[in-house]
Amino acid sequence: MGEEEEEVEVAEASEASVRIRPKPPARELVRLREKVKRKKPKFVRQESWRYVRIKESWRRPRGIDSKMRLRKKGWPKVVKIGYRGPRKARGLHPSGFEEVLVYNVWDLEGLDPERQAVRIAHGVSSRKKLEICTRADELGIYVINPVRFEEIPEEELEEVPEEELEEELAEEEEELTEEEIGGEEVEEVGEEAVEVGEGESENPEEASG
Repeated sequence: MGEEEEEVEVAEASEASVRIRPKPPARELVRLREKVKRKKPKFVRQESWRYVRIKESWRRPRGIDSKMRLRKKGWPKVVKIGYRGPRKARGLHPSGFEEVLVYNVWDLEGLDPERQAVRIAHGVSSRKKLEICTRADELGIYVINPVRFEEIPEEELEEVPEEELEEELAEEEEELTEEEIGGEEVEEVGEEAVEVGEGESENPEEASG
């Protein structure tokens, strides 16, 4: 019995640590959209296979004698409205939710967790992102791009007393003053060496004279 209770506790802890995504209601529509998309031809720009300078990105053929515009046999397919995907699956995120862009916590109010998911805007600060993720978890709303770091509780932050800070500052000031004093001594020694050298150079001249 004890081992079974421990296994249940471990399973519950692992489930709590892993963020479970709710079951999207429109997953079948997304699969249908993917199935239809696999059957679509690849739409390429005319003569892109002939010239390196022309990319494959689609452009509608407009030439007066264009075989693609005239839908001639053997030429690539042209974009038509009939190639569109299912109407109900348009605009859905690949996860199956309707994607809603949010900028703050108040944008989460009034959303349907069973049908909609949120994406945090790029310009939102890290602190606000964390607040949005926390509030979304409370409301049961799925976040497509959640925060990638964990919040550090205030209890774990070590508070440094003011006395220690003052001691560290005093030690840094002493080190700086010692470096300055050492630099001045080096300059004085250099000046003395220059004076001695000049005196030595003058003495031989006097001796020779």
